[in-house]
Amino acid sequence: MFGIGEFARHGRVTVRMLRHYDAIGLLRPAHVDPSSGYRLYEAGQLARLNRVIALKDLGFTLQQVGAILDERVSAEELRGMLRLRRAELAAAMAADAARLNQVEARLLSIESEGHMPREDVVLKRVPPVRVAELTAVAAGYQPEQIGPVIGPLYGELCRRLEAAGVTASGPAIAYYENVEGASEGDERVVVHAAMTVTDGPRTGQDFAIVDLPAMESAATIVHRGSMDEVMPTVQTLARWIDGNGYRSMGHARELYLENEGDPSQWVTEIQEPVAPAG
Repeated sequence: MFGIGEFARHGRVTVRMLRHYDAIGLLRPAHVDPSSGYRLYEAGQLARLNRVIALKDLGFTLQQVGAILDERVSAEELRGMLRLRRAELAAAMAADAARLNQVEARLLSIESEGHMPREDVVLKRVPPVRVAELTAVAAGYQPEQIGPVIGPLYGELCRRLEAAGVTASGPAIAYYENVEGASEGDERVVVHAAMTVTDGPRTGQDFAIVDLPAMESAATIVHRGSMDEVMPTVQTLARWIDGNGYRSMGHARELYLENEGDPSQWVTEIQEPVAPAG
């Protein structure tokens, strides 16, 4: 048997923690010396301690931990529970990371106000283009809402194009539309993930072929970096549009000039249709 200090060292926990677990009935010592009151533990109790710590670290309360262990959950059942909890925590961490990225992007927008050169904006005609595309609906137009939708769309589109023997002839393009018939306050958008092609429609193909019309007048700006950090660029474009006597005529297109490898090295042209104001 081990004294409480020795058992704590083997279990990589504190003596105080073991005393607390004893007090609440979560992990009783194997034996308590009646004269000295010393707590003694057996090596076999490390298995229960490991389960307690794993469940606690995964976010279960000590009351929940006790209930789980008292039901004599098998090792396989426990592994399943831990895998599920791990997946939940991983998803929460990813969501927190995405929110942090958006906070940083918003902060960058604030810090760059009045500092980004507006001469980077170019007014030009965007020619028509034929694309193969897949679509899905996103909950809103914010980067954290678009990203989880458009990424899988492009992956699936590339798979289908390869299966159909269709080769992209130019950059990828993303564009957006409001949900048809949406009520006021409905912020959902239709996300179009597209690849430039020259092929026409084929029988049995599982993607759409669309001819995007020309933009006779588009305010354009080049964004360098991840699309999660596009907000300062978009707001620079908005300030240029407003400050030069134009008004927006709809959602912008995104022309992905370079989108391989490290997202910090991506190059994307934002193309927003405009018309003279007034």
